[in-house]
Amino acid sequence: MPEGKRFETIITEKEDGVEWITLNRPRRMNAFNLEMIDELSTAVDEADADEEVRCVVIKGAGDRAFCAGLDLTVFADLSPMSAHHLSERGQTLMDKIETSSKPFVAAIQGFCLGGGFELALACDFRLANEAAQLGSPEIGLGIIPGWGGTQRLSKIIGVARAKGFIMLGDRMSADEARKIGLVRGVVPVDELMDEVNSLAQRLAKGPPLALKLAKHAVNAGSQFPSEVGLKVEAEAMGLLASTEDAMEGISAFFEKRKPEFKGK
Repeated sequence: MPEGKRFETIITEKEDGVEWITLNRPRRMNAFNLEMIDELSTAVDEADADEEVRCVVIKGAGDRAFCAGLDLTVFADLSPMSAHHLSERGQTLMDKIETSSKPFVAAIQGFCLGGGFELALACDFRLANEAAQLGSPEIGLGIIPGWGGTQRLSKIIGVARAKGFIMLGDRMSADEARKIGLVRGVVPVDELMDEVNSLAQRLAKGPPLALKLAKHAVNAGSQFPSEVGLKVEAEAMGLLASTEDAMEGISAFFEKRKPEFKGK
């Protein structure tokens, strides 16, 4: 994979329409510090604005962890006000990912805990290797997830299950995460990136406008009453019907060929 732009705490690389963002603090199990929050936020903004990017993958450096959460050294100087501000900074980052016009895939290897778990929850797709462990252990520190985890986890797996993991701090295995629908699939350790790349390429070759509006409609349906979600869906359908991509998709179907979507 070609070398790309480097930050201090992350690495970004772009290939075949896919932006790969690597959390690059392996000695700290890719735990977030304040700089990583800001750099990842910048990388997400850049990927969202780049028309060549059709899909974004987030992964961790090394094989021990996707992301072990917030580096606890950050807590040393936190006051109540700065802790509140830190929560809002993390929430803003996760909201950017959730509302991005691009599909996001989390490639989960090893530990995916705390803020790292919240990062994975903000992504549209999650794939894990067999060694992955996921969870929200914050309760053991006398705190709670502060980057959207209390909200997103319950929407994905249900309120009762979410309360169990958040209020007890239990970790789940990759296989358990698959059984409850939290991850799309579980693969052997050495096959994760191949599987992630396969999914990312499927998304990258899909119709960008339809994927953007599908994501928007699904999100709206999970956050608002069904009548609002249905209106969003109908408006999206109306907008897409007039696009070149829709015409291309229909033509390709009748001509028995693969469509070539251009995002127009």
